[in-house]
Amino acid sequence: MGAGHDTVAAELVRRARARGGDAVVVDVLTLLPYGLGAGLRHFYRGSVRHFPWAYAALYRLFLRPGPGRRPSGTPLARLAGDRLSELAERTAADVVVPVFHLGAQLTGHLRARGRLAVPSAVLVIDFVPHRQWLHPGNDHYLCLTDASARAAHRSTGVPARACGPVVDPAFRADAPPGDDWRRLFARHGPGRTPVVLASGAWGVASHLDTTARLLAGHGFLPVVLCGTDERLRRRLSGVPGTLALGWVTDMPGLLRTARALVDNAAGQTAVQALAAGLPVVGHRPIPGHGADGVRAMAALGVSEAAADDAELLAALRRLTPDGPARRTRAAAGQALFRADPVDLALGLAFDPALGLAFDSAPGPARAARRRG
Repeated sequence: MGAGHDTVAAELVRRARARGGDAVVVDVLTLLPYGLGAGLRHFYRGSVRHFPWAYAALYRLFLRPGPGRRPSGTPLARLAGDRLSELAERTAADVVVPVFHLGAQLTGHLRARGRLAVPSAVLVIDFVPHRQWLHPGNDHYLCLTDASARAAHRSTGVPARACGPVVDPAFRADAPPGDDWRRLFARHGPGRTPVVLASGAWGVASHLDTTARLLAGHGFLPVVLCGTDERLRRRLSGVPGTLALGWVTDMPGLLRTARALVDNAAGQTAVQALAAGLPVVGHRPIPGHGADGVRAMAALGVSEAAADDAELLAALRRLTPDGPARRTRAAAGQALFRADPVDLALGLAFDPALGLAFDSAPGPARAARRRG
């Protein structure tokens, strides 16, 4: 719905083409008839921005992990079935890789009914795979962690394994910081410690101005990512001691130069920060999958979850200076990056026996060879 799924898809395309292959990205919402996809996107955006309690209720009803019968997204997803089947046939696809939960429902439905001739390898980009990611018709699940792979396997009976997050290699921690960002930080907050506040592509976050004032009042330079929300950027630009940014094209340089990320969704910005060796502190998460993901990241030891302002300040004071706490957190985050899902998906496409090697335990990926 936001930019995180698009970012992952674009990186998968880059990796596939680097291997001499090709890939086609399709937004599953555009495959839905009658304008349903656009309606869903507007409804979700409006809910998380203006009525978070409504999205929280929908998450509990439709998505929340756990036992018990609840409504499925399959009836909606299968409305796009003919279009996806035709696209896979027209492009001579070897494998379909959903990176969005509605896509996973669609491919699972089609594979279970023999309407999709090629395997589906679902790449779950959430730290907690909610119910709508999970469909027993899919062939394999590629997950961020061993725990999420085990959960996917228990729920579907489908082979699953952990591969870690998917980010552009430009975020790697061993790359140099951005000089342009250093100069910008020095100009806006000389002597202050730059801390990035994330709000997603749509500028969705709770009490950003309050958090920015808190950090500015305690010696930090809050660098707020407002995404495409120009109104939010203008409003936060009026908060003393705050650097409010619109859409950022050099995220690798920004994250390598800042000293911490205050995150509210456990999404793509959070895993990009982990790749850059940047400590992540979850604070005021958006409801539903955001809150679940922030808790899961903290439980893994790759981030911290701050329940209130005092915990946020304590975490930032501990993690922003160079020292053992920062190094330990950075090492834990970078350990998540384990295998390339493109190699795993291609292995599934060209060697059906590879399915036996996919399970909930970590292990080396087998090399894929294209037949013929």
